[in-house]
Amino acid sequence: LVVAGAKIPVCKHGSRASSSKSGAADVLEALGVAIELDGVGVAKCVEETGFGFCFAQRFHPAFRFTGPSRREIGVPTVFNLLGPMANPAPISFMVVGVGDPGAAMVMAKALVTRGVTRAWVVHGHGSMDELSLSGPCPVVEVNSGVMREFEIDATKLGLDHADVAAVRGGTPKDNAKVFRDLLDGKRGAVRNIVALNAAAGIVVAGKAEDMAQGLEIAFDSIDSGSARDVLDDLIRVSVDAAKQMAQ
Repeated sequence: LVVAGAKIPVCKHGSRASSSKSGAADVLEALGVAIELDGVGVAKCVEETGFGFCFAQRFHPAFRFTGPSRREIGVPTVFNLLGPMANPAPISFMVVGVGDPGAAMVMAKALVTRGVTRAWVVHGHGSMDELSLSGPCPVVEVNSGVMREFEIDATKLGLDHADVAAVRGGTPKDNAKVFRDLLDGKRGAVRNIVALNAAAGIVVAGKAEDMAQGLEIAFDSIDSGSARDVLDDLIRVSVDAAKQMAQ
């Protein structure tokens, strides 16, 4: 949503929680977004708001049967890696997080075969599946089929160090409130980690030359109210699209 607030169209593919308390679908739903949209509805959201959400269980019905087993296992599985690869939208630029650093190169090679123009596969310090604030984060970049590895250290970009516990999520309702507070100006580790990961998307999409510039754009998306506007528009457009589907 912060990337979309920077005027970069985003189409995210995600599902409900399996190995955590809250997944992308759960949080968006708690925010008031209608997530059970078909392709026409998602396209309408992207066109009118700059952000669309492809609910995995809607576009890949068999995923519904994996949910109970994944929740019972309680740890990331191969389905956590399949999710980004199964995005039904024709995505050319991607930022993908992996909780296991050993999976980064595997994912990068898979993205090459998928034909993406540019992608970053990131692993967060502290075993996070996104860029973190607690230490250097390894990144594998895919750029026109060429791969390279480097690190991103949030503290070298001027962000305060924060342990994983400082940004650990809760229930969908809790996370929705935290995100709304962030959009309304609350500062701290959550704001920083959201901006850090949004900056990665902004760089990959080609709107920023480097992470420093990407962070400036990400913070402006939040502080200007642009990201909040995207969310509010998304709620309205997605609910309207869901009503049209029901007719």
